Amino acid sequence: MSEEFVPKAVFESIRQQRYEPSRFFMDFHIAGFAYYDGLEVIEELKLGTVVTLVGEPDNPHDPDAVAIYYQGKKLGYIPSSKNTMFSTFLYFGHSDLFEARIQTVNLEHHPERQFRVVVRVKDQRHKA
Repeated sequence: MSEEFVPKAVFESIRQQRYEPSRFFMDFHIAGFAYYDGLEVIEELKLGTVVTLVGEPDNPHDPDAVAIYYQGKKLGYIPSSKNTMFSTFLYFGHSDLFEARIQTVNLEHHPERQFRVVVRVKDQRHKA
């Protein structure tokens, strides 16, 4: 980037900015939503709603299974194609590293695609 193409004040501002890595870790649609308790709380699931991720190492179908809960109601799972790394973090007690929230809501879609969750790394830098 050259000062020839960018006003000097903008150039200096960009040059002085510190790199800030993304907090994004993963996102996914909730697998199995139609088979669990999601309908009981569907009206409460809005953009930004916090959900809880719980490892299920004794799950007979997938030892890496990670269930998604809202207020004690199971909504479904992280898809098996995306659960291995997160399951490992949970297994070793690192659930406090992440926050999970509803990212997309579209009730017109098939139940498997109505809700998308984003998982982000928590920013602990400014905690007292």
